[in-house]
Amino acid sequence: MTNLPHYFIAIPLTESIKNKFSNWQLGLKESLAYKQWPHKDDLHITLKFLGPVELDRINRLIKSLEVIKATPAFSVLTGNLGCFGNPKKPRVLWAGVEKTNEIMQLQQSIEQIARQAGFQEENRAYKPHITLAKKWNGTEANVPLLNERYEEQQTMTINTVVVNRIYPGSSPKYQAVAEFNLKKRGD
Repeated sequence: MTNLPHYFIAIPLTESIKNKFSNWQLGLKESLAYKQWPHKDDLHITLKFLGPVELDRINRLIKSLEVIKATPAFSVLTGNLGCFGNPKKPRVLWAGVEKTNEIMQLQQSIEQIARQAGFQEENRAYKPHITLAKKWNGTEANVPLLNERYEEQQTMTINTVVVNRIYPGSSPKYQAVAEFNLKKRGD
């Protein structure tokens, strides 16, 4: 079972947003000790982590996800720095994503589709974010102080959802195996 590929469902970032957060990573690397800094092309907003999945099961889920194409595209603000864990030794450093009704409804729809397909429901509250670094490897940080330097927000239109496969030894290590374009505004 452990040799099965791992997958997750996500919102890909626009090129300008990826560039912005990649530049943030360059500056943050100077003052924060993390083991992992995701590749620019791996930056995304996770909607649902699936874990190891057999090929026929992922294909059935992809077919079930077709219904999300009826979801209208929407916009969110991205930016501001935050973390999961102790701010002095934060296990994950992230850029915030505005918690709009639209993104929460999209995530809940995907959670429900995945649950109906036999995937385990996430038991943590959903917090949309973009992981910039993980696996703290330092002594002490001051994320609230850093947030003052990294607080610029930018609007991003969310019009695509992807199912990504994880290739652990590669860089970038995420590859889309399915893409769903949301309904254009005005359609």
